Amino acid sequence: MLKSLKLPNLLKTSQLVPTWNALRDKPFGKQVFSRVVSMAAPYTATIGAQIEELAPGRARVALPDRPWVRNHLRSIHAVALANLGEMATGLATVSALPEGGRGIVTELAMEYVKKARGTITAEADVEVPTGPGRHELVVVANLRDAGGDVVARARARWVLDNG
Repeated sequence: MLKSLKLPNLLKTSQLVPTWNALRDKPFGKQVFSRVVSMAAPYTATIGAQIEELAPGRARVALPDRPWVRNHLRSIHAVALANLGEMATGLATVSALPEGGRGIVTELAMEYVKKARGTITAEADVEVPTGPGRHELVVVANLRDAGGDVVARARARWVLDNG
């Protein structure tokens, strides 16, 4: 199935949302899409998060509570939460880039509000400048537990090059 996705085209930022739209309602579509995105960003794959929503400038990513993402206090490790927050800000940002645009995180800050237990969902919304040239913006992702409580906030500074 992955072969038919034309992997190199999917990894172009301009193809993220159309590919997501084609797969999201298919059986295992979210899992397949999340896995392919993880192939493009292998470190992100280490936490096993799944993309739940993607639109230009918007992303929602869920991290199931599993033993390998926990710390010694039986809560989700701070770095796993940072990884989740960066993933959400990144997907929201790159999904809105114009054709040929690219971006990189130059700063990542985390605020930990309470212990993270259970499935944690990160949501990020951003309005990305589409004009040519270099742009900097800060994108915030709120990380919530199943009860809707904020457990952490990620603030990522993105530098964009829109050609």
